[in-house]
Amino acid sequence: MSTVRVDPAAALSGELAPPADKSLSHRAAILGAMASGSVRVRGYLEAADTSSTLAAVQQLGARVLRDGDELVIGGVGLRGAAAPGAPIDVGNAGTLMRLLPGWLAVQEGRSFTLDGDASIRRRPVDRIAEPLRRMGAEVQATDGRLPPFTVAGARLRPMTYEMPVASAQVKSCVLLAALGADGETTVSEPAPSRDHTERMLAAAGVGVRRDGRHITVGGVEALALDELVVPGDPSSAAFPLAAALVVRGSRVVLRGVGVNWTRSGFVRIAQRMGADVRGELEEPADAIATAEPIADLEVVAGDLHGTVVEPGEVPLAIDELPLVALLGCFAEGETVVRGAQELRLKESDRIATVVEGLRGLGARIEATDDGFAVTGTGGLRGGRISSHGDHRLAMLGAVAGLASREGVEVSGMEAARVSYPTFMDDVVTLVQGP
Repeated sequence: MSTVRVDPAAALSGELAPPADKSLSHRAAILGAMASGSVRVRGYLEAADTSSTLAAVQQLGARVLRDGDELVIGGVGLRGAAAPGAPIDVGNAGTLMRLLPGWLAVQEGRSFTLDGDASIRRRPVDRIAEPLRRMGAEVQATDGRLPPFTVAGARLRPMTYEMPVASAQVKSCVLLAALGADGETTVSEPAPSRDHTERMLAAAGVGVRRDGRHITVGGVEALALDELVVPGDPSSAAFPLAAALVVRGSRVVLRGVGVNWTRSGFVRIAQRMGADVRGELEEPADAIATAEPIADLEVVAGDLHGTVVEPGEVPLAIDELPLVALLGCFAEGETVVRGAQELRLKESDRIATVVEGLRGLGARIEATDDGFAVTGTGGLRGGRISSHGDHRLAMLGAVAGLASREGVEVSGMEAARVSYPTFMDDVVTLVQGP
C-alpha cells in the first residue's frame, strides 16, 4: 500500500471537471451490451471498477471499441449473452456485482458465476438473490449469501416486489430482469433512490413509469439505444466540493457535474448546514426523464452548523455520508446521521472505518448502529488514516489533511483509482491555484 501525506492548505482555488459518473458508466456498459446494435457512449469513466464492467460484458459476447474519447459497444441483445467458460471477475465493483445478475437471469438455460476481490467476497448478495428467485431464476451463493455465486437463467415471471431497504442497485437488478418477463413488474421502494436505470430504460424505448414510490416496467423483446452521455460524477465531485467548504478562503468551480435530483442529496445537506454552493440542481419530478441534467457548481468556504440527516435522505447521499461526518467536524454544534446501516455493506464498514479514521485525526465522533454523531470542534488535528482499501475513505483522508492543523498521512491512497484516478492531481491543481 502506498502512503501519501497531505499537508494543510492555505486555500483552494480554481476550477476542475470531475471524472465521469461511475454509476452511469456501469449502467451504460451493461445496457449497451443488452442492446440490439451498436451504442455510442460519450464520457465513459476510465477507472478500475468500470474497466471490470467492460471486461465482463466482453466476456458475455459484447464488442467494445474505442473511438477517440468515446466507446462503441456492440450489443448481443436482451437474451444473447454467451455463457463464458470461466467466472466473471467483478473486481471491486459492487454495482457490477448487483446489476449484472438481473440481465443474466434472463438467459434461459445458461449459468454464470460471478466472483471478485477479497472485499467483494465480504459483500452480501442475498438482497438480489431473493427477488430473482421469486421471478424464477436460480441463485446459489457461498454460505447462502456471499460471492462467489452462480445465476442460472430461466423463463422469468413478472411480480410486484416490495423492497425492504431503498437501494438503487437492488432496484436496478430487478428492473433489468423484468425486461425478460412476460408482463409488468412493479418495484416499490421505501424511499427514492438514484434513478439512472429508469432513465436509460426510458431512453431505450422501454415502457417504464413511476407512480409515487412504485416503478413499473414491462417485458420487451429488444432495447434500442443509439447514444448515452455520461456527465461528471457528483459523488466524486463531492470530495473537492467538501474540501472547498472546510479550507478557509477557498473558492472552487466544478464543471459539468451531474445534478440528477436523486444524486444531489449531499449538496442539499451541505447547503442546509450553511454551505455556499451555487448552481441549479434538478428538482424532484414524477415523470421519468430520458437524460441526465448537468450544471456547474461554484463552492465558497464559510461557516457551517450541525444538522440531522434522517433515514429518508440517506439513499440520495449514500456515497457522500462520510463527507457529512467530515463537515460535522468543522461545524458548530452536533451533526447526526440516522438510518444509514447500508454503509456497513460498502467496500468497508463505512460507519466503523469513518468513525475510527476521523477519531484518529482528532474528531469527536461516535458510531451508532445505523450511523454516527459528530460534535463539531472547529477543525481536526491531523495524524494518520487507513483507507482499508476503500476509495471513498482514501479521498476522505486526503480532504481532511487539506483542512487539518498538522496534515494527514493516508495509507492505501491508491484505492482512489477505483472511481477517481486523477484525484491527487486535481488536489494539487486546487492547492496551487490558477
